[in-house]
Amino acid sequence: MIAGLRATTEGGADLVQLLTPEGERVHHPDFDIEVTPEELRGLYRDMVLIRRADREGNALQRQGQLGIWVPLLGQEAAQIGAGRAMKPHDMAFPSYREHGVAWCRGIDPTEILGIFRGTDHGSWDPLAARFHLYTIVIGNQCLNATGYAMGQRFQGKVGDDDGEATICFFGDGATSQGDVHEAMVWASVYDAPVVFYCQNNQWAISEPIERQTRVPLYQRASGYGFPGIRVDGNDVLACLAVSRWALDECRHGNGPVLIEAFTYRMDAHTTSDDPTRYRLSDELEAWKLKDPIERVRVHLVKQQWADQEFFDSVQADADELAARLRDFCVNMPTPGPERIFSEVYAQESPQVRAQRDEFLDYMAGFADAHAGGEH
Repeated sequence: MIAGLRATTEGGADLVQLLTPEGERVHHPDFDIEVTPEELRGLYRDMVLIRRADREGNALQRQGQLGIWVPLLGQEAAQIGAGRAMKPHDMAFPSYREHGVAWCRGIDPTEILGIFRGTDHGSWDPLAARFHLYTIVIGNQCLNATGYAMGQRFQGKVGDDDGEATICFFGDGATSQGDVHEAMVWASVYDAPVVFYCQNNQWAISEPIERQTRVPLYQRASGYGFPGIRVDGNDVLACLAVSRWALDECRHGNGPVLIEAFTYRMDAHTTSDDPTRYRLSDELEAWKLKDPIERVRVHLVKQQWADQEFFDSVQADADELAARLRDFCVNMPTPGPERIFSEVYAQESPQVRAQRDEFLDYMAGFADAHAGGEH
């Protein structure tokens, strides 16, 4: 039974798919959408640019400019589809890999670099962007998202087309954390308008999915009393359609919903990980045939919705973004030690001010010793 979870890369009969790996458009009786050529070109551009930004982040870490990087390679469709499904007033709670969702919420990739360079926790305003700061503690964002969604319900912000919804992103490994289950219990009991969006990339660092669960992850939702859906996480159209439906269910007061985006992590868990130590190259090669960007490119060509000039322009935009990221990272100023104390409270605290002054005096003593020739 357990071995059957890894026996196929197809995702099973319940997998929602609208665009096959070969770029063929298919239809689904419950989750179908119509997209214009312009919309599909936009989704393609989103995925290409965020992949290029991701690859540049990976290279910057290897060259010593970042302390660590968390790749999203292979998960572009899962993130762009969900991110573009959100309405402006919806709220997102990410883990630490949602660079694509951040892109959809208007957050420039340069604002993410400080997290992995160790200079800040994220430089954007979570409320203005409707995108919370990255959460490093595995699964903790699910509790935060559920609490926020409960507030949306308590404040009467659900019930119609203008209602609000929350979406929370996490990986398959996080489903083994108690925080995730506690969040689902509370969300279910309080009918919280929250979409639990699990990107099942098959590996919780070095642990395969069969070490995490005996049943497909989306089926766990039935134990909490709300719907669970498995979507092809490498199909941007299917991810867009299912996410739109789930968010709409939540904003109308019919939440929560669990989405399992069945995808694959094509790179390391982080740049401190070596995936060759625990997975076979054959598995990676099989998933490369399901590349989320390539299937959209093929479909655009088949439909004659894009020409070489379009693809060249997207590539040029991607190269420009990468160059801008590199320039920003290399020239990023190092904050002074006072930064440790400046972001603790909204208003200055006498206790923190005293600690800051004591610490800065301590640091200044080293400068005096160096100036005096001491070692």
